[in-house]
Amino acid sequence: MINNQRGGVNYLTFESFQDEILHGVFTRHGGVSNTHAASLNVGGTVGDAPESVRRNKQILFETLNKPATSMFDCWQVHGPDYILANSPHNASTVTDPREYRADGLITNNSNVTLFMRFADCTPILLYDPVKKVIGLVHAGWQGTVKKAGSNMVKGFVNLFGSNPADLLAGIGPAIGPDHYIVGKQVIDAVSIAFGEKAKDLLLPAENDKKFFDMWEANRYDLETAGVRQIEVSGICTACNTQDWFSHRAEKGKTGRFGVLMALKA
Repeated sequence: MINNQRGGVNYLTFESFQDEILHGVFTRHGGVSNTHAASLNVGGTVGDAPESVRRNKQILFETLNKPATSMFDCWQVHGPDYILANSPHNASTVTDPREYRADGLITNNSNVTLFMRFADCTPILLYDPVKKVIGLVHAGWQGTVKKAGSNMVKGFVNLFGSNPADLLAGIGPAIGPDHYIVGKQVIDAVSIAFGEKAKDLLLPAENDKKFFDMWEANRYDLETAGVRQIEVSGICTACNTQDWFSHRAEKGKTGRFGVLMALKA
């Protein structure tokens, strides 16, 4: 990934579609929050001041020179479902933010900026340079075993007639296998979802627990769906809390970093 800085804000972009689309995976630096969620927190449910969260969102959009009114976000629920974002939605007119419940967003409208929040879960960015379609996925362990990534690939195919082999994919910063110890519930779910491949995804840890490699699980899921060009950041959020919010490493007392994605007009 490529490190970018603008106006005191640090964000990363994927080399594979650097010049193709507008996108940014934002670190925790450059915002206005001064709590445990310092400083560029965009999570509204982590005990941060609402006015700070609103300003931080604006900073993200300003950094990429996109109007905040172009935003389409959702209430992330750790599932495989996605929403077709035909046009931006105005948060002031949404009476219940849970109206948009999903962990994937897809659009072919350059007037829409996809926006999601993360703190250890896996950001997956997808782009079809032929059909000019983008998709953004939030995949924690539940979304990973429910194969949110490959389900989004199906969305590209079903909604826009994409060829999976044309897609470019980026797997962003998330908790790495050296920090993600899981117990029986997750071990069983991974084993059922990935079959024989699970032995490569669940590595020995203490007692009956395992280390779960979400990076590889999501890369493999995309590959089996036909995606051939996959860039993996390899950045562990739990290893690098100086730059990233990490729910696991910071024991839940943390913020959420933002990811924006938009087609160039």
